[in-house]
Amino acid sequence: MALHTWTLYLLAVLGLSLTPGPNSLLVLAHGASHGSRRTLWTIAGGALGFASLIGLSMLGIGALLQTTASALLVLKIVGGAYLIWLGIQLWRSPSIQLRPADTGAAVAHVRGRVLFRQGLLSAVSNPKVLLFYGAFLPQFIDPQRDLWIQFAQLAATFVLIEALVEFVIASLAHRVRPWLERSGRGFNRVCGVLFGAMGAALPLTR
Repeated sequence: MALHTWTLYLLAVLGLSLTPGPNSLLVLAHGASHGSRRTLWTIAGGALGFASLIGLSMLGIGALLQTTASALLVLKIVGGAYLIWLGIQLWRSPSIQLRPADTGAAVAHVRGRVLFRQGLLSAVSNPKVLLFYGAFLPQFIDPQRDLWIQFAQLAATFVLIEALVEFVIASLAHRVRPWLERSGRGFNRVCGVLFGAMGAALPLTR
């Protein structure tokens, strides 16, 4: 891939990663509750989810969904239902409690695999991402070069930038935990409402 093409793609991905979405919101909540280290599980799950969606898009799933309205509708409903369920869980979660350190018993009640699974499912629950990748990635492909190498470069760049941005979000959220603790359950409820709104709107989009 030409350097100038990759640079343009890098800037586009950075702007996209800074746009609020389900995974950045989830990382913000987990970063505030569990700290940036524990939230690496959430970020890793999201990275795997994004990489999987990019792979599916490369195989032409995006084009298939665009021509099969019923399949897209089913995926939208399932993805929206999961986001709503996640929003309900955030709404019902207790207030953030400030602890001296995120070690041992302080976070023992939340296993890393649970955070990983939530990050993964949050990433793959939005089928619109498939359509976006199907339309976005080809703009940076040079048909005269090896396609799979270019796809690998594009996928690796996207996942790395997304993970770095999410880690920054988690780190900032953790540092403002005193403010979040004073806010009581309000922060969790705001996050829950946003997740629920996204989940409810997902099946209605075209």
